[in-house]
Amino acid sequence: MKKLGVIGGSGLYEIEGLAEAQTREMETPFGPPSGPLVEGRIGETELVFLPRHGPGHRLLPNELPFRANLYAMKMLGVDAILAISAVGSMREDIVPGDLVVVDQFIDRTRHRPDTFFGDGLVGHVHFADPICAVLAEMVYEAAQESGAKVHRGGTYLCMEGPQFSTRAESLLYRSWGVTVIGMTNLQEAKLAREAGMSYSTLALATDYDCWHEEEEDVDVSSVLEVLRKNVETAKTVVRNLAAKIPGSPETPYANILEHSLMTPPELVPDEVKRRLDAILPERYRLL
Repeated sequence: MKKLGVIGGSGLYEIEGLAEAQTREMETPFGPPSGPLVEGRIGETELVFLPRHGPGHRLLPNELPFRANLYAMKMLGVDAILAISAVGSMREDIVPGDLVVVDQFIDRTRHRPDTFFGDGLVGHVHFADPICAVLAEMVYEAAQESGAKVHRGGTYLCMEGPQFSTRAESLLYRSWGVTVIGMTNLQEAKLAREAGMSYSTLALATDYDCWHEEEEDVDVSSVLEVLRKNVETAKTVVRNLAAKIPGSPETPYANILEHSLMTPPELVPDEVKRRLDAILPERYRLL
């Protein structure tokens, strides 16, 4: 892993202190990303930062251009992505302010674009373990070094939103053994895998959703209050992680499409080959 991409969630709209920082307005085959990407360095590590919800937080979770965001990262040579995300805690021992490095997902979204394939190209990547274990371990160590309370492993339930859960839903998800609940990270993880990039989530617990009888139900003001503290911790985690990237192993998904594409190259439309040039194996590319 040589180049780190960071997708900032609610409250995290910039990374200060990037050396040689350049702002890039980008266009992808899937349209523009959420906002300008900022490219720079932390020490020896090249880093690309993107605010998930756009500058000033203008995009709903279901409005996010997931494919454009991840494809833009790939176009800039990113091979490892840290996704930072505000979440609700579904466990008593994960209190607001804690960090969680999750390792699994459950999908409760509807009709969101979550694949680069289609239009004449069929691909099926393996996704049993949606988080890169190598990257997640580095993220966990970086979080520990920040001094924050961090939990290793857990299941992130990705809900549709933008409304928060009903109480019945929250209690149901608890019965499933869900660890945290959020609205954004699953589509990113799927697309990162298809694009051959490692992906890990750093979840910032801001509330107890609405299942906790002794706590107030979640609202935006309470979330923002906890976020202000969590975001500063997240920035420290990013700096700590950047120091670990040099010398880390190659992403295990670099060549995943070599064994994931079903359609023979000669049957794939040229338009699709052009669109996916940044991620396709050599034999699928136009000469």
